[in-house]
Amino acid sequence: MGKAWGFGRHGGPEVQEFFDRPDPAPGRGEVLIRVDVAGVNPLDHLLRSGPVDGLDGGRPFPRVLGMEASGTVLALGEDVNGLEVGDAVFGFALTGGGTYAETTVLSAPHTARIPEGLSATVAATLPVAGTTAVDVLDQLGLPAGATVLVNGVGGGVGLAVARLAVGRGLRVIGTGSTAKREHAEAVGARFVDYTAEDVAAAVRALVPDGFDGIVDLAGGSSLRTVAPLARDPRNVIAVGDMSVPDLGGRFVERRVDRENLERSARLALDGLLAPVITAVHPLSDAPAALAAVENGHASGKIVIRVA
Repeated sequence: MGKAWGFGRHGGPEVQEFFDRPDPAPGRGEVLIRVDVAGVNPLDHLLRSGPVDGLDGGRPFPRVLGMEASGTVLALGEDVNGLEVGDAVFGFALTGGGTYAETTVLSAPHTARIPEGLSATVAATLPVAGTTAVDVLDQLGLPAGATVLVNGVGGGVGLAVARLAVGRGLRVIGTGSTAKREHAEAVGARFVDYTAEDVAAAVRALVPDGFDGIVDLAGGSSLRTVAPLARDPRNVIAVGDMSVPDLGGRFVERRVDRENLERSARLALDGLLAPVITAVHPLSDAPAALAAVENGHASGKIVIRVA
């Protein structure tokens, strides 16, 4: 039996609980891992709050929280290629196994080996934040010297986008709350505090001719405020707000396969995709880790060290 943190039914934080569960058996196309580090993401509490098509795996309650992890392969299911027992790996729990647990199952086609020189902690941040940053910037395809606005720069994905964009030679402006300034500026973004000034006026003053691209991580009214600042509305890419086509923009096209994981790992090794990890919690403190993300108070990336 292993310890896990999850939820006994859909709802708010009140449905969360610690429980013991046997090691899950890896199904076809899955690998069982001993979890070293789990990443914490907004999607975690969204999955707790209600069903999300294609992501809960149809598993019975209680379900384990978490979508990304690093760890060591303990067993292989059928039809698993390219991975072996004993491999240090990182990837997605796309079939509902969860990652806030001592052991779990990852989807093998969406899992990769951790390259030598990359820590398990950094690797655990790459499946969501790292590959999203690669995807949005590839989708924009902007040349060096272009301007990009990262709307909601202070979280794990936003800082990864900003850092990678700077590495590609882009001029990066990031918006966020006051507490997010230090980390945004540390990765090379020019910061605009939306709590202290008219954000549209402030960023327009910095880039009067409009932005070559906008990456939106805030959604809602914030997206609607900044979208008109794009020179071409098709270059507004939203990560969370599915209504972006109504504004002429596009939703991010996600690639969560092994190839993109490996690419993200290489970028991390080269220092071009350096996650800003601001808190490392033990599994016993998982409630606080998730609460910080759910309440919007987290700067950078929060992880849970399990092993």
